[in-house]
Amino acid sequence: MPTYSEMMKLFGFRSKNAVFKVVEKLVNAGLVAKDHLGRMIPSSSFGEVPMLGLVTAGLPATVEEELADTVSLDTMLVKNKALTYMLEVDGDSMIDAHIEKGDMVLVERTSQAKDGEIVIAEVDGEFTMKYFRKSGDKAWLEPANKKYQPIYPEHSLNINAVVKAVIRKY
Repeated sequence: MPTYSEMMKLFGFRSKNAVFKVVEKLVNAGLVAKDHLGRMIPSSSFGEVPMLGLVTAGLPATVEEELADTVSLDTMLVKNKALTYMLEVDGDSMIDAHIEKGDMVLVERTSQAKDGEIVIAEVDGEFTMKYFRKSGDKAWLEPANKKYQPIYPEHSLNINAVVKAVIRKY
């Protein structure tokens, strides 16, 4: 969260007192909170969306909309915020895994992967997103599109991240 000095510059205020008044209104509205040192932190409702129930993906059925709970997308998708970042997908080698050009992938930085996980890897000095495959001592990358061949490293294969979620806007 920005400091009072940063907000002063951002809002074009001449005093920190003006920033203090804005922050107090944000706290009272429940948009932000303060930690034990008085610094601003996101409130518990920051990034939450309502969970209204189930939707049938088979035959049509009656559904009653009911606020069941709220879901924090950060809590649901981000295990370790310091190691998590987003990438935009370019290319079609993972379309059979339902990952298309323009999608965003949420990835967690790691140097280890399990067989079958979708990874961001550096293979022979170039980066790509593919399924990680391992059998015995042999490791390779496998696309999710029949137009492409598996990639067997000639010199090096380094895992940089594991894909945790795919986000697509319609």
